[in-house]
Amino acid sequence: MLIVMDATTFDATETDRIAIDVPEGLTAAESKLVYVFLAASDGATVEELDAALDMNKISLFPVLRTLTERGVVTRDGSTYVPRAS
Repeated sequence: MLIVMDATTFDATETDRIAIDVPEGLTAAESKLVYVFLAASDGATVEELDAALDMNKISLFPVLRTLTERGVVTRDGSTYVPRAS
């Protein structure tokens, strides 16, 4: 389980935090980062991921393909969303 805090503050209260269960099969740091962002934001487009995570689109596509192939992320139009557990 990973605890995510508001990115703008380090003195967040307990109510500012959300718990995200990262699927066990994810080992690459980039996959975990993208998955956690998608889960925390209830989905995002490639452009939103690029802007928020400062990852090039060319780096995001293989990560998103892997997450989709493993069944932890689905695509709804141009938005990638975490699959409900």
